[in-house]
Amino acid sequence: MDEPAEVALQLCCLLWARPGLESALTEYEDAVLALLPEHGGIVVQRAIGAGGDGQPNEVQLYRFPDRSALDGYLSDPRRLALTGERDRVIARTELFPVSF
Repeated sequence: MDEPAEVALQLCCLLWARPGLESALTEYEDAVLALLPEHGGIVVQRAIGAGGDGQPNEVQLYRFPDRSALDGYLSDPRRLALTGERDRVIARTELFPVSF
């Protein structure tokens, strides 16, 4: 019996910048999102807002072929090298599975 194929992983990421670092958050995300294609991931949609009234500064939707592709992206040494910058500019992140 064949094992079922793993279903694509679809995620939504909400990002809140530290006060005054909204542009820096976008620059950081530009850098790390550029790594996605090397791991089979794609940005389906990226929206950048003002982040007022407790709303996130960025909303991202992305798709990975499977969990191992996401794990590869999350453990990419180039992404990990930017951990200090991430911690400096991002106040809060929420990542959760979605359907689209």
